[in-house]
Amino acid sequence: MDATSARSAPQGATARRAVWSRDFALFFTARAVARLGDTMLPVALAAGLLQHGYGAGAVGLAMAATAAAFAGLVVFGGVLADRFSTRRLMIGADLVRLGTQALAAALFFSGHVVLWQICAIGFVNGVAGAVFQPGVASTVPRLSSDVQGANGAIRVAESAAQLAGPAVAGLLVGFASPGGVFAAHATTYALSALCLLLLRLPPPAQGSRAVSGRGSRAFRADLVQGWREFRARRWLWSVIAVWCVYMIAVWGPTVPLVAAEVVQEHGARAYGLVNSALGAGTVVGGLLALRLRPRRMLRAGAIALVGFAAFPASVGAGLDVPVMAAGAAVAGAGMSFWGVMWATSVQTQVPPDVLNRIHAYDVAGSLAMMPVGQALAGPAASALGADHVLLVAGATSFAVCAALLLIPAVRGLVRVDTGTAPTAGTVTGAATTPPGPARTAAAAEPSRAREP
Repeated sequence: MDATSARSAPQGATARRAVWSRDFALFFTARAVARLGDTMLPVALAAGLLQHGYGAGAVGLAMAATAAAFAGLVVFGGVLADRFSTRRLMIGADLVRLGTQALAAALFFSGHVVLWQICAIGFVNGVAGAVFQPGVASTVPRLSSDVQGANGAIRVAESAAQLAGPAVAGLLVGFASPGGVFAAHATTYALSALCLLLLRLPPPAQGSRAVSGRGSRAFRADLVQGWREFRARRWLWSVIAVWCVYMIAVWGPTVPLVAAEVVQEHGARAYGLVNSALGAGTVVGGLLALRLRPRRMLRAGAIALVGFAAFPASVGAGLDVPVMAAGAAVAGAGMSFWGVMWATSVQTQVPPDVLNRIHAYDVAGSLAMMPVGQALAGPAASALGADHVLLVAGATSFAVCAALLLIPAVRGLVRVDTGTAPTAGTVTGAATTPPGPARTAAAAEPSRAREP
């Protein structure tokens, strides 16, 4: 898979040691527990809304409310992350979601469930997520000099949580109620906030807080600068353009329709099993990403992503639960490997002073069409049948991977691993550029100072 081993044994050992520290372990735990709650949510929404007389379209709308708020506001969150303490922003976002999920739990426990209320709660969660997410990109390279290793470790932790989360949610739904799942989800945000509160985050690399000043005009100037840096990297915006199609035709309809189809045909426990298989696959993909060091990361990731087609296709074909679980495992491995390759490429190819903003544009572009796909899932299933929509999603997944591999700037992007970090205005990672250093100033020259 176009993979190369580490440069030498001593260097590889140093890189592996560079991943782990007290602070990285706290961040690692925060991401794992938050992911545990997030993977429980689709089970709770599907089972809870179906119990109260709503259908697949309602499940899609509830998920779309969160995704729409997140995708629409995450760009502004990127500017905030470049201006203020990313740790404080993330803690605040976790506390907001602790409150909203506790409210959702109370609604489901009371039996008074109205769709617009669930959508409103989801919207607030999306706003909080938009404030939280941009800081994640800059936090990883500040905590570890081996960015791919750190991303791989976090991916394995999140995947293990995904493996356990749906199964736990299925048990809670089966033996308690959907309200119990929402209460557990709220608890995960409390634990995440606690870990981040204890985190001592090293200062950002020199110049990474070089924003334009205060006021709305300066805020707009920072948005424009981030957009220019984003647009200057063809590999970056090309992937996002292709991903818009992926979100509309593949991921958007797959999540709600798979949840609704499996819960209706086989029950919540079967959906928990299938989603846990997806989590097991992502563990494997994360472990592969820890081991393999491809020189052209996006090319290797796109090849691995082909496996995702097995997930919607197996459900759409009406196969047995074990076969659907196997398809989900293959899909999870491919998606996980791609995710590590993509996150590492962004974090190492983009200068630290605009990384939060570019990551925000990346996330916004990646997810902009997901609520469209989720909202259209119900009408499309009513018109064509959920099974046909899922089969189309599987076929489109192949087409998306082919499109990524046909773009020279994407398939030819060369990894950046060692040396000085890129600076704003410098476009790195062209196919003709030899690999260069990727360590940020914060990683190369540790300081005792800590972000408050």
